[in-house]
Amino acid sequence: MNEKELVKKAKQGDKNAFCRLYGLYKDRLYRYAFYRLGDPEDAQDAVSDCIVSAFEQIKNLRSADAFHSWIFRILHITCIKYVKQQINARETSDIDDFKNSAELSHNDSNTSPELKEALEILTDEEREIVLLCVVAGLKSKETARLVDMTSGGVRSKLSRSLRKMRDFLE
Repeated sequence: MNEKELVKKAKQGDKNAFCRLYGLYKDRLYRYAFYRLGDPEDAQDAVSDCIVSAFEQIKNLRSADAFHSWIFRILHITCIKYVKQQINARETSDIDDFKNSAELSHNDSNTSPELKEALEILTDEEREIVLLCVVAGLKSKETARLVDMTSGGVRSKLSRSLRKMRDFLE
């Protein structure tokens, strides 16, 4: 069964079809959330929240073809919520405790330190575009809607950002 058929069945309430869709997307969703949030546990929580929300809202999805960008939009919004929570936590917790936990969270064995450093040299907007296009696999048109830019602007910023990362890594 192809992805489009799975989406149609999930829209009709088929839980197994939705689970199969999750299986197709779970790794990409996690990678996006991890790079966006920088913490494995927050990334897992964000993906879980995204999936619950998607399951609850799938009947409202207009087109099966839009599933890819739709689920990443939900995750994008979820990650923004987690970033706001992190900012609030920083403001209300001891700075040293936050620094220690942030340093520990950057020691994920699946990600090279060089790649993390290359992502950190980018502005927030550049990093978001790279993550949405490269990690999440969204097209420039889909990314443009999420970051409120034109698709040409996204392609241009993506190209410059990747060049910036490549220059840093060389």
